[in-house]
Amino acid sequence: MGNIKIDENIIKRANIWLEGNYDNDTKQEIKDLIKTNPKEVIDAFYRNLEFGTGGLRGVMGAGTNRMNRYTVGMATQGLANYLKKMFPKKDLIKIAIAYDSRINNTFFTNTTADVMSANGIKVYMFDALRPTPELSFAIRYLGCQAGIVITASHNPPEYNGYKVYWDDGGQLVNPHDKNVIEEVNKIKDIDDVSFERNEDLIELIGETIDIEYIKLIKALSLSPEIIEKQNDLKIVYTPIHGTGVKLVPECLKAFGFKNVYNVPEQDISDGNFPTVKSPNPEEPEALSMAMKKAKEVNANLVMATDPDSDRVGIAVKNEKNEFVLLNGNQTATLLIYYLLKKWKENGKLTGNEYIVKTIVTSEILKDMAIKSDVEYFDTLTGFKYIAEILRLNEGKKQFIGGGEESYGYLVGDFVRDKDAVISCCMIAETAAWAADQGKTLYELLPDIYKEFGYYKERLTSIVRKGKEGAEDIQQMMDDYRSKPPKSINGSAMVMIKDYLSGKAIDLKNNTESAIDLPKSNVLQFFLEDGSKISVRPSGTEPKIKFYFSVKEEFNDPSQFNEMNDFLEKRIDGIISSMGLD
Repeated sequence: MGNIKIDENIIKRANIWLEGNYDNDTKQEIKDLIKTNPKEVIDAFYRNLEFGTGGLRGVMGAGTNRMNRYTVGMATQGLANYLKKMFPKKDLIKIAIAYDSRINNTFFTNTTADVMSANGIKVYMFDALRPTPELSFAIRYLGCQAGIVITASHNPPEYNGYKVYWDDGGQLVNPHDKNVIEEVNKIKDIDDVSFERNEDLIELIGETIDIEYIKLIKALSLSPEIIEKQNDLKIVYTPIHGTGVKLVPECLKAFGFKNVYNVPEQDISDGNFPTVKSPNPEEPEALSMAMKKAKEVNANLVMATDPDSDRVGIAVKNEKNEFVLLNGNQTATLLIYYLLKKWKENGKLTGNEYIVKTIVTSEILKDMAIKSDVEYFDTLTGFKYIAEILRLNEGKKQFIGGGEESYGYLVGDFVRDKDAVISCCMIAETAAWAADQGKTLYELLPDIYKEFGYYKERLTSIVRKGKEGAEDIQQMMDDYRSKPPKSINGSAMVMIKDYLSGKAIDLKNNTESAIDLPKSNVLQFFLEDGSKISVRPSGTEPKIKFYFSVKEEFNDPSQFNEMNDFLEKRIDGIISSMGLD
């Protein structure tokens, strides 16, 4: 075993698998690891793979801390038990399952179907890979009580995951998230899991759902006559080896766009993601091949979706005819601006409409809503909270659109998660609308900033790994709470929002008010110059995130680049003032 000593408790955990009711291939994998890679044995067995509020996510392989047939089976058994508790009077509980292009996608899908059907639960299983948002739609369309998608989003190729949805089509929220975790944690032994597949309870789905989904997406269009005039707009799209490969081009063509170019090398559904370092549309490198293609065909717009097609990154031409990437706040700004303008122009605003954003997303969305006499909601970070707002307002108010700075957006309410298929279509429509006014999306941004002020955002993360790292991150949060700065970068602090205590402190008026959101380990500092700093530890990675937002009045669109540089320097100053550089 080399120089690395394996703790006795880890050896005991590994021996349970070697002696228990596990398949021979799994046992052989563990034996080989013990002989050749003791470090890997420690990581594979030092804990149980945690079923968090969203589900499972981890490295694939044998062991209690890995994604495999047994950890997935135990999680599924716990979920099945909870469904039976929640719907005791239902003759037939139903669940939908989808998967993306990751390695072992169909294996984990079938494992999930095995356990669900063995527990007497009807399973609707997609016949091939599909976008996560289509799974959300299918839950509602088929009247299911829950849904599961096998995905690890944009994690590296060695990862896979298991994301759970409730009967409203949204990800699990309180109390179901905590209750499902409790049920999963009650499954202590693999012998508690029923793996005997019941084929009579498994039904393949696909084309019928696609048709209904596309039909509803097409109905979202607000400017079909403009698209007809601008249908020669050139769009380059890449699914980055993921699930958008079929439906995004189909939907764009259904909207009326005739010149949709793909990136053939990235149309191949491959969980190794061979052409990119990371299949993450937030990373410039992930769009490099698409931008190269865009130069070749002289495209107007570049769009890239992540493997499960719930997030989208875009690139547009600047004043020098060069492609530049927009961040998630800028894309959200363009999309919501267009939606509000067209809803008003089309006579659809009645005073009962609303938009939703997260607390770390640009405040310009709030400003636009207020000016349009449209209600807005702020939620905690995570699209499941946006979906919860939709559920609470269903049948009472009309949702226009919403989004978060991390490249996730939604238009319409028939999906209850961020939807890159819908977003690609509506972003393309926004580009056509701008083109009809003789502008590019890049040229539209200065016009928006002139109306609402120039907002600039940046995200910075500090990584602290291991137990000591987690303690360091918590200490940073404790220090900010107990000794908040009186000023940052020369601007006085005017408001502190602490989402853990649920209090907002107005320092100018020396008053305190309650925050009407679930408690969360997030702090926000508001400065006199309009700057906003949000601080939160990541829930899935060993890092603490700092979201910076600055604002300045902006009257001259010709000074767009100069103002951008000015605000970049202000953010640099804030970072330096906080000792984060």
